[in-house]
Amino acid sequence: MTSWKNTHLTIGHTPDLDDAFMFHAMVEEKISLRGYHFLHVLRDIETLNRQAVLGELHVSAISIHAYTYLRDKYLLLPIGGSMGDGYGPILVTHYTTSVPSFFSVDECRKWLLNQRVAVPGCMTTAYLSARIFLGEFKHISVPFDEIFSAVKSGRADVGLLIHEGQLTYLKQGFKKVLDLGAWWKSYTQLPLPLGGNVIRKDIPPLVQRDIVEILKESIQYGLQHQSVIIERSLPHTREMEATLARRFIKMYVNHYTLDYGRRGHQALERLFSEAHSRGVLSSIVFPQFAFA
Repeated sequence: MTSWKNTHLTIGHTPDLDDAFMFHAMVEEKISLRGYHFLHVLRDIETLNRQAVLGELHVSAISIHAYTYLRDKYLLLPIGGSMGDGYGPILVTHYTTSVPSFFSVDECRKWLLNQRVAVPGCMTTAYLSARIFLGEFKHISVPFDEIFSAVKSGRADVGLLIHEGQLTYLKQGFKKVLDLGAWWKSYTQLPLPLGGNVIRKDIPPLVQRDIVEILKESIQYGLQHQSVIIERSLPHTREMEATLARRFIKMYVNHYTLDYGRRGHQALERLFSEAHSRGVLSSIVFPQFAFA
């Protein structure tokens, strides 16, 4: 135990508003860190996914899709999950693009299969959900904050949006083709698991439990001090003002974040089974949690 308290534990997360909100109390030491020392590694989500695949981080935020590539090294934490309950990654196109009026999901799917889609990385859950909906499709992978420019420049016809782009696309001159989270909810009656936190398996169980409790206290602190944290985080967000920031937090930091619960576990299992049945994953993945 003592050796782990003398170690700088690397904890990876994005600078985006939902992660900034969850980890704020840890970064600012507003709660007890129980003698542990954390080195916060801020990266975009696809970079964190790739670092976790290599086992480089002790604890990390990841895309749920990425868990299928790193489950030999990591366990899911029971807290810190982001679920889209009736909303999620959005497929958009520029307002000047002529999009037919779709009368069915199949017509929408057929139209999208003739477009080139800019995706925010192939280990993101946004990409996985698009694969479940579309099967194989034409795509290019670009950083999530370059999706709008990729479509505007003509490199892609459609963009797959995550993070605040889901709320700001109208302001950016785009229109929605399909919300994959809404489609998933209508198809499964379940929320769409998007992101989660993982911890390396080589960390002793007692240390794992301490880290879970610290992170839970950090999330609870954030929920109790929303206005202050949002105000401090706004200068670091892209194209988001306070009202949208509060809306974004409510979307992705909620009761599922504190505890996946029965529906959250069902959603994870359904996501992985659908991906396997459609040939996206080569085998069925069964999520393993710390303390399960």
